[in-house]
Amino acid sequence: MFKILIITLLIAILASLFSGAFFLTKDASGQQRVAKALTIRIVLSISLLVLIVVGAMMGYITPNSLGSP
Repeated sequence: MFKILIITLLIAILASLFSGAFFLTKDASGQQRVAKALTIRIVLSISLLVLIVVGAMMGYITPNSLGSP
């Protein structure tokens, strides 16, 4: 469940990135929409970072130990 939430946030960040790029290139009066897409992407990125840190601290996700057998 936790990993699904992380993947969902990543997809939402990508969607916000592409919508901002679309508004920047195609929309003549889209300065407000570009700024809104950027704000949404920043909020989603910060929430993803917090979610990953909390998940690692709580033990929901564990880092890979590639060096140990």
